[in-house]
Amino acid sequence: MKRLILAIWAVLAMASAAHGQNLKVTTVTRPPFSMVQDGVDTGFSIDLWQMIATELGAGFDIDRRESFEDMLDQVRAGEADAAIANVSITSAREADFDFTHPIFESGLQIMVSGDGQGSLSALRTVFSPRLLGAVVIALFLLVLTGMLMWRLERRNEPYFDMPARKAMFPAFWWALNLVVNGGFEERVPKSPGGRIFGVILVISSLFIVSIFVANVTAIMTVDAISNNISSVNDLAGKRVGTTAGSTSSAFLNEKNLRHRTYADLDTLLQEFENGTLDAVVFDAPILAFYVNNSNDNATLAGPVFRRENYGIALPTGSALMEPINRALLKFREDGSYNELYRKWFGVLPDE
Repeated sequence: MKRLILAIWAVLAMASAAHGQNLKVTTVTRPPFSMVQDGVDTGFSIDLWQMIATELGAGFDIDRRESFEDMLDQVRAGEADAAIANVSITSAREADFDFTHPIFESGLQIMVSGDGQGSLSALRTVFSPRLLGAVVIALFLLVLTGMLMWRLERRNEPYFDMPARKAMFPAFWWALNLVVNGGFEERVPKSPGGRIFGVILVISSLFIVSIFVANVTAIMTVDAISNNISSVNDLAGKRVGTTAGSTSSAFLNEKNLRHRTYADLDTLLQEFENGTLDAVVFDAPILAFYVNNSNDNATLAGPVFRRENYGIALPTGSALMEPINRALLKFREDGSYNELYRKWFGVLPDE
């Protein structure tokens, strides 16, 4: 009988743990889960917490932090009752927090530049070192060829009758026209050596141009392929970015993929917009929200990988755990969760 009374008392105590309290909830800006619109805290996670607080009969204050780690530190230090945003449930974090039942099924995804920045990718290919090197070599050979013809024809062909310094561009122009058009009809070499050299140039230019065009095409094709990112396997050697201390950073470390980390999401996205990064690896729904509002300047590459769940982080041993979990189960059973999900993402979780 005593055990039964104690069990009933414990259940009642947990049920009333948050009733009438004013809870402190910490969060961080992560659209569409947590953000500020027109001065009001909103987002999927914030709306869900509002439903939970109403169910528990508790009030709450939102403490919006600048960084993800700062948000978690508030709960770790016992200065906040809960942290909610897009907090991934991991074994490492479980050592420092208690997590509620999952509130959202997510995963990681890759974001790259979209059609709006396609011209930048094209420019990077056109001005790649290998392509520029091939063009410089071609220009040098044209100047060299033209000056050799000037040497042979300067006393026979009026076109070449000028000092070497002044003859450089006319000689280059003559060689360029020889390669492109087969030469000038009115500027046929007159000396035996010039004629032999001219014939050799005309015949060899057919092969040289073909080889040059083939090499340039190959360089541009290889660069275009190497710049394409469609999966995690394509990230090696690319400029990849994510946020510091995130599950995406941990994943990239596991794969031994070099990447840059940034203190917050805003800085990460700004660097991406500036063209500093080739790809961003981060939470799929947050990247999807950004892409849908980026005016085609970004696109998602490949499927979602490294599936993970978001939860509400609570201090270890928090009396709020059971009441919140019961509320979450109730919302899924009565359809409230699906209504909220459809409001923010347009579809149901299993669609």
